Amino acid sequence: MSEYQVTSLNKIIRGAKRGTYNKEEINKILDDTFLCHVGYVWDNQAIVIPTAYGREGDTIYIHGSLKNRMMVNLLEEGKASISVTHLDGLVLARSAFHHSANYRSVTVFGNVRKVEEPKEKMNALECILNHMVPGHWDNVRRPNEKEFNATLVMAIKIDTASAKVRAEGVIDEKEDHDLPIWAGVIPMKEVAYEPISEPDLKNGVDIPDAVLRYVNNRS
Repeated sequence: MSEYQVTSLNKIIRGAKRGTYNKEEINKILDDTFLCHVGYVWDNQAIVIPTAYGREGDTIYIHGSLKNRMMVNLLEEGKASISVTHLDGLVLARSAFHHSANYRSVTVFGNVRKVEEPKEKMNALECILNHMVPGHWDNVRRPNEKEFNATLVMAIKIDTASAKVRAEGVIDEKEDHDLPIWAGVIPMKEVAYEPISEPDLKNGVDIPDAVLRYVNNRS
């Protein structure tokens, strides 16, 4: 079972029993969504930005415009930290103090580089799109030269990471168990609804199988 080494950077301090450094578990959490949050500092101001990503092995790809200040900053610094979170349930306790949530979260730390080799850059764009909807790259027009050149792609090598997971019920004080107050968990999940086709589609253009599979898997 391969794990990331625990360091002062990725060590989980609070709620350590819910932490894991197992690479397989971390990759599973990363692969179950496509939206991450990236932290950086601009003009002495801390900023956090959501963005789409794709994972291939131990590399995470993100993309943006050539003048995207987040990406420009990260390339200058050479390091990045990103996080993803899945909300799996609301944990409603008898006491206000013990309300919580069930979740799966990952924080990644890694070195940053600009992707310049054309083949890797195109593969990275494919990775990001397919991470959002698996297999959908085969249904779309590829970026033309102008679009390709106007897009900045960045690779974040996962040097270390950690995950934190809560998947349990209410933890109330024993003396509160006799209170006439409801306690329990409201499960949560991300749901996809039936695709809505654009009204100006050409006749005979059907919803791609990749889209239908995605909806079916998340309905």
